[in-house]
Amino acid sequence: MQFDTFSRKQRLCMRWWALPENRQYDAIICDGAVRSGKTLCMSLGFVFWASACFDGGTFALCGKTITSLERNLVRPLTRVLDTVAASVRENRSRHYLDITCFGHCNRFYLFGGRDEGSAALIQGMTLCGVLFDEVALMPRSFVEQALARCSVNGAKLWFNCNPGHPYHWFYREWIRKADEKRALYLHFMMDDNPSLTQDIRERYERMYGGVFYDRFILGRWTASEGVVYPMFDPDKHVVTQLPEHCSRYVISCDYGTVNPTSMGLWGESDGVWYRLREYYYSARREGMCRTDEQHYAGLAALAGDLPVECVVVDPSAASFIACIASHGKFRVQRAVNDVLSGIRMVSEALQQDRLRFSASCRDTLREFQQYCWKDSTAGDVPRKEYDHAMDDIRYFVSTVLHRVPADLIAMSVRR
Repeated sequence: MQFDTFSRKQRLCMRWWALPENRQYDAIICDGAVRSGKTLCMSLGFVFWASACFDGGTFALCGKTITSLERNLVRPLTRVLDTVAASVRENRSRHYLDITCFGHCNRFYLFGGRDEGSAALIQGMTLCGVLFDEVALMPRSFVEQALARCSVNGAKLWFNCNPGHPYHWFYREWIRKADEKRALYLHFMMDDNPSLTQDIRERYERMYGGVFYDRFILGRWTASEGVVYPMFDPDKHVVTQLPEHCSRYVISCDYGTVNPTSMGLWGESDGVWYRLREYYYSARREGMCRTDEQHYAGLAALAGDLPVECVVVDPSAASFIACIASHGKFRVQRAVNDVLSGIRMVSEALQQDRLRFSASCRDTLREFQQYCWKDSTAGDVPRKEYDHAMDDIRYFVSTVLHRVPADLIAMSVRR
């Protein structure tokens, strides 16, 4: 992302700590729409503040994972620091950066806060400050352990995130209590990022639908209610005419014994993936369970003579994965199974018209109308019913549609 100028809100995000009128604040919270520039501005402000106020200090940069933190924050930050006469020395094996700026050198450790066990990673440290990138994706135990490490006089806390549901602990404990926590709260919209053109804003608006549009575009902490995929439109997404030939074929599978087993055959044509046909077996509906071998026979019939490149399977279906492997015909790909992230990816694919469904896939079309969120007080949790075709679709999109191509090589060059 190129910045020729910064907006007023972006400049405040970077400079709030230096302004006399903000002397009472111990923290800053930036939330709101995607692509509003809050992450880069906050990371620059964090380094400038640390460099102006400390020499030889220890700080923490935290993301959901170290990989996502390096991609979303560290790489853009180091590129900009190169242009302002700051030097960065990176130790990738020990996950820290030594940054020299304003004549002071400080160390910034990188941490991933992906689950409850992550709190142990940061325990015992003494920090001068901490920055949480996408704090709403981190467990409370990790965040609070990191906050407890900031015991140096003058330490400050920096948070950014995109909105989630209004019962999220961070929204209730920090954003709604910002004054009580002595935190400066800044709410960002895409208009606060002058580097975005109108065409780019409109493209992002087309990417999201439903609750994700409310959160990522409008910047609202909105409850997930009603059907999970309100953007699914039978007139748009259901077809009776299928492509004669596809460039790729994949099968996705959600395996069940008492619960239904759902499998879909997918074919790609002109950048669109078609669910060409399905296998859906409900033991409750039919009054009889099927064995793994019987489900495999259904898988083989679904594939027919087509060159299926892989079968994407629920990673917990160990016995069925072993059954498929024992036949030696299909390559098994264990599915990526992050539920909320997968639902967001399916929503984006529907919104962008990258998925279409044969009218013959009746159980899939039925589940799209029945798959709903739980009561809003439960947070972002879909009901565990009418979700079997929905799960195999989510596995396909998360694992195949959003997979980085194997021939793509990413390189970084130190300037």
